[in-house]
Amino acid sequence: MNLQITHYNNHFKIKGVLNRQNVAVFQNEFKNIFDKFSSLTLSIEGLESIDTYGVNALAQLHNESITKQKNLSIIGLGCDDLYEHFKSEHAA
Repeated sequence: MNLQITHYNNHFKIKGVLNRQNVAVFQNEFKNIFDKFSSLTLSIEGLESIDTYGVNALAQLHNESITKQKNLSIIGLGCDDLYEHFKSEHAA
């Protein structure tokens, strides 16, 4: 399944596969997003799989939210790789 990003205001839903082939689509969609919204909710419930490039893209979005002092919530039962990445970030 390809990557699908839908949104209503500041609530975004990600469905499909986030990988090296389509990570540019994800990055383009969220480029300068914190200039538009002060808080962002990202649902990954429909995310079937994610590779290292996708995890890094989400991590970059997370880092941007911290840098710009904006709120980012990632919700939903998604892929274990993503949770492991953020879990290891907190342990460091």
